Amino acid sequence: MSLAFLVFLIAWIIGMVGTFVPAVPATVIIFAGTVAATFIDGFQVWPDLPFLLTFAVITFLISMVDNVASAWGARRYGGSKQAVWGALIGGVVGIFLPFGLVVGPLGGALVAELFVVRKPVLEGVRAAWGTLIGLLAGIAAKLVLHLLIGVYELWRLWDPAKSILSSA
Repeated sequence: MSLAFLVFLIAWIIGMVGTFVPAVPATVIIFAGTVAATFIDGFQVWPDLPFLLTFAVITFLISMVDNVASAWGARRYGGSKQAVWGALIGGVVGIFLPFGLVVGPLGGALVAELFVVRKPVLEGVRAAWGTLIGLLAGIAAKLVLHLLIGVYELWRLWDPAKSILSSA
């Protein structure tokens, strides 16, 4: 196991755990681990630069998954634009609450539907439920993407000849 492999492995494990914590930028941590590992491994313009640029774009897209999934869920279950905004604001507020990942977006969407749009309670609950379903789908998608990226990067970095554990 090389030093680059070990550095990425640690960043990837932190990122995988961070996938479930809204305040932790899990995808960015995994990307930072990739960049660090690439430079430790001996950065070469080709093929490393195109790989890192591609991974930077993928990192940005993955970072948007939660927002898109929450919005999709709210809209799919009859939520208004205000419910989507309520879910986003609730997600930020939820960072500071126990079970905030669930309570924040759900509560934000519900409050927006009931008090801003003034929908009946059942319609508001349905939209909030959709937001939660979307959020959970987004987390599942992020988890799968983080897993795939990690496996690919570990495979890319694996080189038993560069092991830090072998005697030179």
